[in-house]
Amino acid sequence: MSAPGQNAVLIAAPMSGSGKTCITLGLLRALSRRKSTPQIRAAKSGPDYIDPRFHEAACGAPCLNLDAWAMGPARLQSLARANAAADDLLIIEGAMGLFDGAPPSGKGACADLARLFQIPVILVVDASHIAQSIAPLIAGFARFDPSLNIAGVILNKVGSPRHETMLRRAITDAKGPPVLGAIPRDPRLNQPSRHLGLVQASERADLDSWLETAADIIEANVDLAALPSAPLAPAQADQAHAPLFPKAQHIAIARDQAFAFSYPHLIQDWRAAGAQISFFSPLNDEAPANEADLIYLPGGYPELHAGQIAAAKTFRQAMQDATLKTPIYGECGGYMVLGQGLIDAGGARHEMLGLLDLETSFERRKLHLGYRDLTPLGAPTNPFTTPLKAHEFHYASTIRAQGTPLFEACDAEGNTLAPMGLISGKTCGSFAHIIDCAEPHSNS
Repeated sequence: MSAPGQNAVLIAAPMSGSGKTCITLGLLRALSRRKSTPQIRAAKSGPDYIDPRFHEAACGAPCLNLDAWAMGPARLQSLARANAAADDLLIIEGAMGLFDGAPPSGKGACADLARLFQIPVILVVDASHIAQSIAPLIAGFARFDPSLNIAGVILNKVGSPRHETMLRRAITDAKGPPVLGAIPRDPRLNQPSRHLGLVQASERADLDSWLETAADIIEANVDLAALPSAPLAPAQADQAHAPLFPKAQHIAIARDQAFAFSYPHLIQDWRAAGAQISFFSPLNDEAPANEADLIYLPGGYPELHAGQIAAAKTFRQAMQDATLKTPIYGECGGYMVLGQGLIDAGGARHEMLGLLDLETSFERRKLHLGYRDLTPLGAPTNPFTTPLKAHEFHYASTIRAQGTPLFEACDAEGNTLAPMGLISGKTCGSFAHIIDCAEPHSNS
């Protein structure tokens, strides 16, 4: 480990499915439970709501998203340093492969974070179907971009001690980066998943014992003392990050297993602007606070709880009363709940809040995925006033959406998409998960 400072390291992989999340979680827990180590913090590259909650459980500290497509350098530097002590170690988990980002050029890849922060990269490689050929694979990644420091390799899903010997010798003979560890195939590291990623951390009753097991496996097979890290590069001049909405004094946010996908940095922006934040659970049939002057329904998995939402009379009545006086914003799953009805995967229709003329369905799933540039449309009650950076990821189909659209939209390549979302009076929403303002710190 390098000298004390605001140090960081990026955990990346050649491709998705290499096991970097399991290894990151094991590292976070293994290092956090060592009393002699600095405070361990975590971050996740890209637009991910699920992995950060696992990170928080693993290390006991808040985890933020660092999105190199949607956020500018000053914003990224500010978030990386937020609430950090001088001797903290920040472990950033990458998304997809090291150089994989938005089309056409890979903008927003986790490699962009390593370049910006000038920190080393640990490459997690799935070795389950490879032997000596691992050497040119790793050599290619190590030499592809001279501005990156591939400072170590962790071999994952190693079949046997003999297999490990072959892998290590091939990498050493090719003068590759040091092998920091070799993780054997172990079914105890498997994690349950669903269509948007892992099953949520809050749904795992066995999560702490799983994290302890992962940490034990990491501790036994990785040289933790040899893990590289480096101080974060000097920050650019920071700037205030105004909330995306007009200033509100009290924001009520839905939060439970159906409404779990809200970005912490946006909530921090609201708090920094002086807003009070309160939470309520539609699944527990709770109403938003009466004094709230903004209600936010984040994304999540309403399709898994649609019957319970439909039966939540207190929540439904409170939302219908609030729409006459209080701005309401729904995002992805929250947007669907604002509609007339939601058809679940089994074909059953569940009545939703009826605040937007919208009908959605999971009966025939269709993937919608990608970054979005959003421009607010000119409805007088539109709460958004500046261009926005966002991400869309859902399997719902729109059966009907009638009314005034909320945003003009383009994809990451600048192609014009159909207008997104709906606005009716003080109620609005869309399928896009908003990440940040496009100005004044856009890096597109």
